[in-house]
Amino acid sequence: MIVQTKLFAMLTQYHPDHPAGTPFPVELPENSTIQDLIEQLKIPVDETKLTFVNNLIRPLDYPLKDGDRVGIFPPVAGGEKP
Repeated sequence: MIVQTKLFAMLTQYHPDHPAGTPFPVELPENSTIQDLIEQLKIPVDETKLTFVNNLIRPLDYPLKDGDRVGIFPPVAGGEKP
């Protein structure tokens, strides 16, 4: 199966040939999960914070289907407290 994958912010360092937020196809075995995708992309799981499938937040054990659109975001820190 093939899923369209978007990496955001610092996660693009693992696939610098794909600019942030630009979808690229990833081929996975049937019954793969988001965690399987992250492992195939060689992104440390602890560097991911939010994962979306078809614009909905999903957990790492969520099963993917052919044609899914996956977005992967790292943890984000905000500004200083006043």
